[in-house]
Amino acid sequence: MKPLRILVLVAAVAAVVAFAGVGRPETAGSAAKPSGGITVHGTGTITSVPDEATFTVGVQTQGSTARDALASNSEQMRRVIAAVRSAGVAKDDVQTQDVSVSANYSDGNSIDGYTASNSVLVTIHGVSSAGKVLDAASHAGANQVYGPTFSRSDEEKLQAKALRDAVGDARTKAEVLAAAAGVHLGRVTAITEGFSAGAPEPYYATDMRAAKADAPIEPGTQDTQASVTVTFAIA
Repeated sequence: MKPLRILVLVAAVAAVVAFAGVGRPETAGSAAKPSGGITVHGTGTITSVPDEATFTVGVQTQGSTARDALASNSEQMRRVIAAVRSAGVAKDDVQTQDVSVSANYSDGNSIDGYTASNSVLVTIHGVSSAGKVLDAASHAGANQVYGPTFSRSDEEKLQAKALRDAVGDARTKAEVLAAAAGVHLGRVTAITEGFSAGAPEPYYATDMRAAKADAPIEPGTQDTQASVTVTFAIA
């Protein structure tokens, strides 16, 4: 009977120890910290005046044969390119975009001559000179223009500044949330970003022969924007 009494005593002691642990407060060193972190979205916007303009300048001609139409078009386009270059546009800033010849059909589905088209992409550094360049192209025989597309020569620097502002905006928001929750902001644990650039309304003309000399080109302003999503740990 003695072994049985000893076994009962051991079981009783184990039960007392287990019960003593119930409801016992944890020490300060073992307190659990909040997990997950604080995730916020930040934005940065830099407003600037465009200093570059890109136009597509074209020549469209007619001819009784495809060869005649193309020959006439090529001669006229060479004059346009020379005029654009003389107006101050560098050789590397003039790029051919499209050359085509197509048949014209009459009501009886018979060929009634040919149309040849040629267009070049012209990048102008310094928007103030755009009107002079377009006027020179018009006088040389250009009869079509599309554009402009405005841009900044230092776009990468503007994007970097917008990105820094976006990160700062995200941190400010996270600090407000942390203070409201009664916690401290920790290190960044995750970050993603994206850019976008706004553009002013473009000028557009289908027939440069009808355009006035030195067509007014207003660059307006455009926004370079950065957006980031940042997750901060809770310290």
